[in-house]
Amino acid sequence: MSGVREWLETAREERWGLAVDLVFAVAWVTMVDLIFRVIDGPQYAYYLLMLSGIVAYFGFFASLEAARNRDG
Repeated sequence: MSGVREWLETAREERWGLAVDLVFAVAWVTMVDLIFRVIDGPQYAYYLLMLSGIVAYFGFFASLEAARNRDG
């Protein structure tokens, strides 16, 4: 019985994880797009900033996990 309970708990956690991933991606792309609409920067910088969202994503969630482990 605990196997089913663990599976349901994991599914619930993953659902929220996917939602958070989507919100982060949409916010990052929107922010980069707005910045480049205002400053009209070069195309390579636009793509470089888009790719830096990957680093920002992992850095943000790694620091969030470290903060959770430190507090609890």
